[in-house]
Amino acid sequence: MSFRFRHSICNEVFEKWDFAESCKAIKKAGYEGIEIAPFTLNEYPATITQEQRREYRKIMAGEGLAFVGLHWLMVSPKGLHVTTGDDALRAKSWQHIHDLIDLCADLAEHQVDKGILVFGSPYQRGTTGGMSIAQAFKNYEAGIASVAEHAAQRRVTVLPEALPSAQCDVMNLVEEAAGIVARVNSPGVRTMFDTHNAADEKQPHPEVVDRFFDVIRHIHVNEMDGRHCGTGDYDFGAIFKVLKRRNYQGWISLEVFDFKPDAVTIATNSLRYLEQVIDNLGE
Repeated sequence: MSFRFRHSICNEVFEKWDFAESCKAIKKAGYEGIEIAPFTLNEYPATITQEQRREYRKIMAGEGLAFVGLHWLMVSPKGLHVTTGDDALRAKSWQHIHDLIDLCADLAEHQVDKGILVFGSPYQRGTTGGMSIAQAFKNYEAGIASVAEHAAQRRVTVLPEALPSAQCDVMNLVEEAAGIVARVNSPGVRTMFDTHNAADEKQPHPEVVDRFFDVIRHIHVNEMDGRHCGTGDYDFGAIFKVLKRRNYQGWISLEVFDFKPDAVTIATNSLRYLEQVIDNLGE
């Protein structure tokens, strides 16, 4: 079989929609998978019942959508922080990640691939309370290590995401994320690449993806200003060439930060644009 990309979309662009209707629209636009921000399901994701989890699985399966994983992990409940010097709050925050691993595995119960947790969440992991960047990074890595075994047991992969310094002062380069992956040394931890959030990278993005390909499990696509693909001049083709050459088996997932003009237009136009870019790659 010839190489093909798998496309998914992050669901918060459909935040005001009924979940079933958003799945229907996502499938109609041509996506194969859905990536879910937990706060769109419940302000307290850990309280989502097993019955509700079964219903979400049924809805996704009914539309022929694969559940890809979770992102925007720390938006709710409010007040969590994973690098704080407050030991009790930090423990509570990492328990939240532990619970999201279970939610992810449950939503993917009947899938071979149990899904990923994209760990961006800049405001809940940056330095706070006068803590140094080095200490915050150490706390972040220790937290990732603390959930790694549970993730591996549930066949979920936690993906520490490099974020630009304009958003967060803890872990700004894919190289730093790859260092965490190497030191934690668990099948439950890898990293990912987001075109918009790679603003601090010193190397061209295709070179970054190629250099760290072995630990990159997931790709987010968007323009550098956060709009949907095709509204700017980002060279997605250069990234896709590397992924195709390296036989990438993960998802290409659209995550936008600008929800204009509307969810359906964003989903449809972005995918048509990316399909055209991929068609132009050639054999």
